[in-house]
Amino acid sequence: MKKFWKIFLIITIFLISPSFTLAAELLEKVDFYVDSTYDLEGREKITAILERITDQLYFYFDEKWWEGLPIEEQKEVNKAISELSQEFENTIYPILTLNYGSEWKPGIDKDPRITILIHPMIDVASGYFNPGDEYPRAQVAKSNQREIIYLNSKQITSPLNKSFLAHEFTHLITFNQKEKKYGVSEEVWLNEARAEYSPTLVGYDEIYQNSYLQRRVKAFLEKPQDSLTEWQGKESDYGVANLFIHYLVDHYGKEVLIDSLKSNRTGIHSLNYALEKNGFLEDFSQIFTNWLITVFINDCQVGSKYCYLNENLKNLRVTPFIYFLPTTGESTLNVGYLTKDWAGNWQKIIGGRESLKLEFSAGSGGRFRVPYVLETTEGKSVGFLELNQSQKGTVYLKDEKIISLTLIPSTQNKVSNFSENEPSYQFSWSAVTEKSSEEEEALIAELQATIARLKTEIAQLQAQIAAILGQEIYCGEFKNNLYYGLRNNQEVKCLQEFLKSQGPEIYPEGLVTGNFLSLTKNAVIRFQEKYKEEILTPLGLEKGTGFVGLMTRQKINSLLNF
Repeated sequence: MKKFWKIFLIITIFLISPSFTLAAELLEKVDFYVDSTYDLEGREKITAILERITDQLYFYFDEKWWEGLPIEEQKEVNKAISELSQEFENTIYPILTLNYGSEWKPGIDKDPRITILIHPMIDVASGYFNPGDEYPRAQVAKSNQREIIYLNSKQITSPLNKSFLAHEFTHLITFNQKEKKYGVSEEVWLNEARAEYSPTLVGYDEIYQNSYLQRRVKAFLEKPQDSLTEWQGKESDYGVANLFIHYLVDHYGKEVLIDSLKSNRTGIHSLNYALEKNGFLEDFSQIFTNWLITVFINDCQVGSKYCYLNENLKNLRVTPFIYFLPTTGESTLNVGYLTKDWAGNWQKIIGGRESLKLEFSAGSGGRFRVPYVLETTEGKSVGFLELNQSQKGTVYLKDEKIISLTLIPSTQNKVSNFSENEPSYQFSWSAVTEKSSEEEEALIAELQATIARLKTEIAQLQAQIAAILGQEIYCGEFKNNLYYGLRNNQEVKCLQEFLKSQGPEIYPEGLVTGNFLSLTKNAVIRFQEKYKEEILTPLGLEKGTGFVGLMTRQKINSLLNF
């Protein structure tokens, strides 16, 4: 009798322990727990059939769905699964594990294969991962006690199915790299953002048309003001996360994404750690702010950090809220908004050219950063509104060349432990235009006429001096943007003459050719960095760009007494 009970006990332990599993067999039926919020019928448990076994995967199909399909549709599904399994084993698995590291293997079930469970889901879901499945039922009652990924049967024959699988497999890896190794759970927004980049990392977004990336761009543009860190599982959440993480990798490399994963830190703290580890001076806050500017401008000529480098994203731009002010006369516009942490706001003011005074004010609790984009007839430039301790700031503009002013405020308070429902913060701004008095207008006109006359006289004198010295080049005020690639250009010759006059530390070669190529660009960069405080700092830049835009031209003209 004792021997019998001993054998019974061993068999019982063998059957209930996740550490011991019997080899799965084709067509076997297994009961699985599923997420009722995703399941099309709201089920919590389904029976599934094992339809395919590969070297690394088990494919289980929801029995009710599978047996209800016509034979022709079953053939289509089988073909899609065959192609998907090959993609996983030949492309998805080797690339993602090489970069991010491995999933828990052999895992809780001691089986090296990963389970793919396919069942009908609601339309917005392409699939999901449940970390509870990685724990024994003694800890998580509805755990399936295996490494498992769930895919939507409605999209299993879609060309995007491999992108969906790459996304969900990243979550499986993340569980092992974070929870299993360090006992910490990744912030949901970064967990999803990292998974959002996986289809691009694997190479599935190289062709943009009908790609996973195109789908996310559409979701982002429909609601770009959605918070990056407040996660509610909406399409807009994925769109924002996708476009932000693409920008981050564009400018700081995938190593930042990888190192943030392979650390005991999470969320923003993990990214700041990875940025510092890789030698970058910018932190998450600066990068997020630059990204908000980028999705509005997306122009490398305005600033090297204000654009996407990914060819498929070079035309991406958000549409701001637009407010109109009269171009003459007096007017006042007051605007109030609510926003959440790490969310974008783009508000464009057109008009008010005689004079524009803009006052920004934040409500209690918010810690705002407020860059702005000034567009004139000569181009665009970026500035930053200085806020006092009360989170108030003012910018005053008076220039007939102004076309528009776009505010891009964001509040950046909380840095961890984000939830589904974060608090809102209030901000407001007022724009006031004032008509100049007749005396002021007359004085301005007189001064402008005097300046024009003096410029003419200076130009005549410079021409006479040039003729006496036998010089062919006459240079006046720099009025146009100059940039790499211009050839046989008179203004480029003038630029080169100016750079040459600044000494060999700026332009050691001293060539005056009229061609704006690498030597000229490098000289411009040296000049910009020499006068960094006047040229680069107002644009939020650390290094010269080689692009002769508004701020650079203003400094050159001031040195030339224009």
